[in-house]
Amino acid sequence: MGCTVLAAAAHAQLAPAGQPQMNLPRTTLMAGMYRIDAQVASTNAQRQIGLMHRQEMPQHEGMLFVFEQPAVQCFWMKNTLIPLTAAFVADDGAIVNLADMKPLDESSHCSAKPVRYVLEMNQGWFEQRHLKAGAKLRGQPFDGKR
Repeated sequence: MGCTVLAAAAHAQLAPAGQPQMNLPRTTLMAGMYRIDAQVASTNAQRQIGLMHRQEMPQHEGMLFVFEQPAVQCFWMKNTLIPLTAAFVADDGAIVNLADMKPLDESSHCSAKPVRYVLEMNQGWFEQRHLKAGAKLRGQPFDGKR
């Protein structure tokens, strides 16, 4: 019975079909002097929904996708309505590569090497702040990892 209760509680976190998921856990990240309020998608179901169905997202917000193991991660924009940039991030917080993604485009955008983290922000956020591959993110997932 305990497993059923846990599964029901985990499932309750998911947004109804066609609705954005807005109630994920959050973490604060730093990119240089810039603060990011990131929702954390750490389960398979949360990662699959991602930022789908959002009409907008505040400039200082994003979504951090956390995977169990480093792997080549590929993202697409099915049911995603706002233009995004995906930062593929190594365990130490270094941005491996960036990919601009168009709304509703189902083309794959992949990491240049295996990573455990992907941070999606509004398209142009990294460019406007002159953040490129090699820049370091700081925050709970990356602190202490070298």
